[in-house]
Amino acid sequence: MTPDILDGCGDLLARYDLLVCDVWGVIHDGANAHAAACAALQKFRDGGGAVVLLSNAPMPSPVTARQIAKTGVPREAYDRLVTSGDLTLGRLAERGLRRVHHIGPALRDDGLFADIERVPLDEAEAIVCSGLEDDENETAENYRTRLARALQRELLLVCANPDLQVEVAGRLYPCAGAVAALYEEMGGEVIWAGKPHAPAYDAAFAAGEAVLGRPVERARILGIGDALRTDVAGAGRAGIDALMVASGLHRHEIWTGGALDPAKARDVVAASGLPCRAVTAWLSW
Repeated sequence: MTPDILDGCGDLLARYDLLVCDVWGVIHDGANAHAAACAALQKFRDGGGAVVLLSNAPMPSPVTARQIAKTGVPREAYDRLVTSGDLTLGRLAERGLRRVHHIGPALRDDGLFADIERVPLDEAEAIVCSGLEDDENETAENYRTRLARALQRELLLVCANPDLQVEVAGRLYPCAGAVAALYEEMGGEVIWAGKPHAPAYDAAFAAGEAVLGRPVERARILGIGDALRTDVAGAGRAGIDALMVASGLHRHEIWTGGALDPAKARDVVAASGLPCRAVTAWLSW
């Protein structure tokens, strides 16, 4: 499928009943809301559609909602929020795991552990990875020795943010997904609590259908995001169309002279082998 290149997305959005929309890179940049994106989502809701934000943020949704609000995203822009933090807590509860070893920034991700005890690796029932402890100076390789010890104990690792990297102010930082991928490569068992994996989309679809009060056909659901590996791939696996926002994670690959380059955008999507309905520079109506 060769994606359409859109200046505005209103005509496309109007074909759907439910939007499953990424957060970071689409409706805010980590510090400030994208006003046009928020306005488009609000207009979609005003027309009777439902918007579910699906985020790989490792925090429970109430914590993430407060963080989103601080960037200036209005509450009217979405109906529900589903996060990797929610999914992580659900998977731990399913397995009765309460004593975990945490890999990630202790203070920044503290909200994930309100009802879970963090313990040293040798006392843990599992590992929860929410990120790197120093993502400015470390890579996943810094954790190889610790992961080898976990592998000896056959510990499960729950990845509370499957992203490999995130862009902040033009710089790419490694995420929990990079550590989880290394552990899986070493032979460890990993639960990926977020996009592009099916349980994340199942939760988002259920949330959207609850808002609308009825089932929604997959053909009437659009996934929106800025990352091929998570957002576009996840939408394809879930059987829904994908709209890629090019101003986020892949901007350095598909922009020329400060603007979206349609030829580069199509080449990058084609190289990925992923189905993508359309590409837009910024989400807007």
